[in-house]
Amino acid sequence: MFAYYFKLGLRNLRRNPALTALMVLILAVGVAASVSTLAILHVMSGDPIPGKSERLFVPFVDNGQPEEGATYDQPEDMQLSYQDAMNLLRKHPAERATAMFGTGMPVEPPRKDIPAFQAYGLAPTRDFFAMFEVPFLHGQPWSADDETRGANVVVLNRTVAEKLYGDANPVGQRLVMKGEPFTVVGVLGDWNPMPRYYKLIGSGPATGEEFMIPLATAVRKELTPYGSVNCSQTRDPGYASLLASECTWVQAWFETRSGADRAELQSFLDNYANEQRKLGRLKRNAPNRLYDVMEWMEQRKVVGNDTRLSAWLAFGFLVLCLVNTVGLLLAKFSARASEVGIRRALGASRREIFQQFLIETGVIGLAGGLLGLLLAFGALALIGMQSRSMAAMARMDWEMLGMTFVISICAALVAGLLPTWRACQVTPAMQLKSQ
Repeated sequence: MFAYYFKLGLRNLRRNPALTALMVLILAVGVAASVSTLAILHVMSGDPIPGKSERLFVPFVDNGQPEEGATYDQPEDMQLSYQDAMNLLRKHPAERATAMFGTGMPVEPPRKDIPAFQAYGLAPTRDFFAMFEVPFLHGQPWSADDETRGANVVVLNRTVAEKLYGDANPVGQRLVMKGEPFTVVGVLGDWNPMPRYYKLIGSGPATGEEFMIPLATAVRKELTPYGSVNCSQTRDPGYASLLASECTWVQAWFETRSGADRAELQSFLDNYANEQRKLGRLKRNAPNRLYDVMEWMEQRKVVGNDTRLSAWLAFGFLVLCLVNTVGLLLAKFSARASEVGIRRALGASRREIFQQFLIETGVIGLAGGLLGLLLAFGALALIGMQSRSMAAMARMDWEMLGMTFVISICAALVAGLLPTWRACQVTPAMQLKSQ
């Protein structure tokens, strides 16, 4: 009977086209508002590197100055000093490890028709590419020897590579950056994860890093860290002083062979902190922490209270649309009281009447879902026009496509419960007498 009632529902959509169109539109607007907000929340809170997120860890040791009576359950800065980052990279038991900081350099294009410009990039160690599964369009990461020597090598992102060299493969070409020639060793493929979970502290371009160079090269060239540099005490001027200071400006990551190796990594971090305390450092004696990817995103509040509040407001708007839909369905079904009375007199049970009208409501929900999906795409496009970072997050995957129809049909069915129940209460004798 489902197929039969579904056909009846499609036919009854044309019975009162104005009322039906109004119901579909109201439902579609509510669905579009909730789904577009939910899609952004889904992108921001989803696992950015499935299958590996439980093996990637951010280490943290608190090297701040002790304050009398202070507690340090939630430190303000979650970066490392340069000396801590380098010590951890040299001694770690993990499968891979990387340290990085954001920076920038002026670029002198090889083409005369392009003026010099400031590029923003990242200075990691070479394990970064394997740890975060960074794809390459051309070439590969720099070699271990390049990293040890602090060689002038660079990996460009696809946008900058096409801007400078067109569609040609630029690997092996020389590029002048900050007045020195750099050799291009690779070009990144399409890789711009949102949120930028690998570097949540400090600012950066919305389109992703425009170049990457070895951390040792950036230090040798004394490149200025771009982003957050926090110093708990006064330091001497100069780059060497920055490297030797307790200022925190470097981000580190570890990759273990499995999630079960977390305890071993935590033990290593605790032992390192104890060694440093014997040398007169890490005086706060605060707990040492490891965060996997999802814990790190939660700690950094990637999904803020404003985003959650927007989602709740959107669903509140959907509820308001459902209230209006209930009123329209009551009017639509009340006008068919005589039809229900005749069907009941001919032997149809209340259950059958309930099934028929509820399936008809589901058809309205399906139509509202189709229109709501189109409106949601339009809303996401408008949101994406605000900035490039929003454009990267304002997108819809297959999961959200399916969720659109689930929300629409479920919302329509919920809205149709009261009108359908009222329709089932029609008394056949009263309707036949009135006819």
